[in-house]
Amino acid sequence: MNDVTVVQDGRRVYLDKQSPTAYRALLATADAVRATVAEAGLDRVLVELVNLRVSQINGCASCLDVHTRAALRAGETTRRLGVLPAWRDTELFTPRERAALALAEATSDPADSLAQERAYGAARVVLNDDEISAVIWVAITINAFNRVSILSRHPVRDVRA
Repeated sequence: MNDVTVVQDGRRVYLDKQSPTAYRALLATADAVRATVAEAGLDRVLVELVNLRVSQINGCASCLDVHTRAALRAGETTRRLGVLPAWRDTELFTPRERAALALAEATSDPADSLAQERAYGAARVVLNDDEISAVIWVAITINAFNRVSILSRHPVRDVRA
């Protein structure tokens, strides 16, 4: 017999609805991170690039939908969004953005200590301590939201219908 039990009706518990106190605590963390980002002087486009790259790594459709729209509202281009998964292979991203993206990836895969050291070293060249801390907190927070949305199977609905 297989040890994996398939959810018979296909439904998942919406963690945000089932445990609203815990979800409100996560929202409060996001508010604190937004304040940290503002204090560090990070621009919205860079923050949304981090949110998107982490959500791509985790495969979170709901967060990709939310943060793609947020990035476009912040002034990001569709060209850069389209090549974001291959950011290392383009010249479209600034050194600060590249450092932030590397930190975000290292935060999302903490087991890769070599990648962490490389990302941290590169970040030290172009970001100050406040900026490094803010980027890492953004990545930590979006990783948490990704897991809530993925495990809840939050839908992405077609708004054209």
